[in-house]
Amino acid sequence: MSDHFRSGFVAIIGRPNVGKSTLLNCILGEKLVITSDKPQTTRNRIQGIHNVEGGQIVFIDTPGIHKGRSRLNRYMVDEAGAALEGVDVVLFLVDATAKPAQQFELLQERLGRIDAPVILIVNKIDLISREQLILKLAEYGKLHNFREIVPLSAAKGEGVDRLDNLILPLLPEGPAYFPDDILTDAPERFVVAEIIREKVFRHTGDEIPYAVAVNVEEFDEGEDNGLIRISAVISVERETQKGIVIGKQGAMLKKVGTLARKEIEQLLGARVFLELFVRVRKDWTGNKNMMKELGYE
Repeated sequence: MSDHFRSGFVAIIGRPNVGKSTLLNCILGEKLVITSDKPQTTRNRIQGIHNVEGGQIVFIDTPGIHKGRSRLNRYMVDEAGAALEGVDVVLFLVDATAKPAQQFELLQERLGRIDAPVILIVNKIDLISREQLILKLAEYGKLHNFREIVPLSAAKGEGVDRLDNLILPLLPEGPAYFPDDILTDAPERFVVAEIIREKVFRHTGDEIPYAVAVNVEEFDEGEDNGLIRISAVISVERETQKGIVIGKQGAMLKKVGTLARKEIEQLLGARVFLELFVRVRKDWTGNKNMMKELGYE
């Protein structure tokens, strides 16, 4: 190991749907966090471990910062805020197609309290013209004293390779925090539950995703010819939502289960028997006790 090995923590923050999770997956070169076109997909802080020559960068993906109304909303905003404590660098991600002042509004106060250097990431540059991009970069430059402003497209991987060289010199010298053969410190049960939740997000209507939570109740790696048995409960708030998640003659639940099982098998490198159940937990997003049971708070 080099005498000048650097390691540290980098928080990725921004409003919902700006591409934070897509960026982290692109940096890591593997899918770690779930993505969808629905806002507020990420609910918890998730650490992705990125080993580079001469250092280790621990990225923290955070929920989108928004105006929290329900208890679950407030929990997500608090998670994002807590991720900023003690980090070495902050990546502030914005959507190139949106108005700079609009992207900046909810985060301005938080940015003013951050001691760590802030790198502005202008994402989705593939969706606007070069002339529009130049104007927006100039406008962002007037809003805050950013350490760097980096235009990129996380979805296409354009410009992402610049980040390692920009971040690493900003980290303190010190040993790696994690072994170099792991991608995240999140438990396998958590990642499996997130995969299932993503499939529900992607394949049900707009009404469903916000009301969904997934808990893995059984994770049996018994000596059953290398087969891992997983049982998970998908919780929703209303009977009508339960009907949508199950689908006609169970078709939707079967689809979600099949897609999730294939991805979980890739993750675990083993055959998986996945059993899914759907349970109604009335108005759980506003109930402190139920939220705690479901892994929030």
